[in-house]
Amino acid sequence: MNISEKILQLKKERKAVILAHNYQIPQVQDIADYVGDSLGLSIEAARTDAEVIVFCGVHFMAETAKILSPQKTVLIPDLHAGCPMADMITAPQLRELKSQHPGAKVLCYVNTSAEVKAECDLCCTSANAVKMVREALKDSPEIIFVPDQYLAAYVESQTGRTMIKWKGYCPTHAKILPQHIEEQKALHPEAVVIVHPECTPEVIRMADKVASTEGMTRFVKETKAREIIVATERGIIHRIQKENPDKVFWPVSKLAICPNMKMINLEKVLWSLEDMQYVIDVPEAVAVKAKACIQRMLDFSS
Repeated sequence: MNISEKILQLKKERKAVILAHNYQIPQVQDIADYVGDSLGLSIEAARTDAEVIVFCGVHFMAETAKILSPQKTVLIPDLHAGCPMADMITAPQLRELKSQHPGAKVLCYVNTSAEVKAECDLCCTSANAVKMVREALKDSPEIIFVPDQYLAAYVESQTGRTMIKWKGYCPTHAKILPQHIEEQKALHPEAVVIVHPECTPEVIRMADKVASTEGMTRFVKETKAREIIVATERGIIHRIQKENPDKVFWPVSKLAICPNMKMINLEKVLWSLEDMQYVIDVPEAVAVKAKACIQRMLDFSS
């Protein structure tokens, strides 16, 4: 019995579901029941009758799954798989910022810890951040946006709103430079450029399409372009290539790799199921407030 077969057998015995983020390594994506973005995966898991969720992603994603499925056991195969952006703001830091702007509503990117979400009025994803500002927060005189300054800048450019921005960022997307797109366009002049909104404004201005990871998967299916330059973490190319075998995808840069997303492998997935580790718990008081923040977004999006 090979490792994949062992995982599938244990998954059945544990009544588990395996989730893999779009940036995970190919082998992990291929063993998963669902591949997608962090919030979408958590919502899918909540809908299943699985008793155990194995979340192949980073820590805040597993927390979100636990918040939305408190009755289920949530495991992350590598406890060290964190998100540098999420770690750039803490709940005490946000409380201090809120004290300086008592009339402001706080919008947090889903890429935040449960403790930070518990301090916020509303959550958003890269796919719906513009909608949340345009519609859910249209009457708010001031908006604090945490933690991604570049996603915030993109939302400002689309809504005309000026927000109080935290100076966080995704190190992987920040490494993508305009010169990388110029180099790839020189090599592939017929290719269209898709860019994640966590990239810098200079890179976003060079995009043919700005989209979240799930938005990218939809766009590449619909576009008539045969070649696409992909300006996000390279892991997504495995999925979109499988789903679009007739198209060619070019990673924007060899540097567009998130080391945290690459910590999980098949061995760790197997060990996680064998030993039921590592269990993600969110204190109830935090989980209740964080869920309310997420639920407001889901209610507004429905």
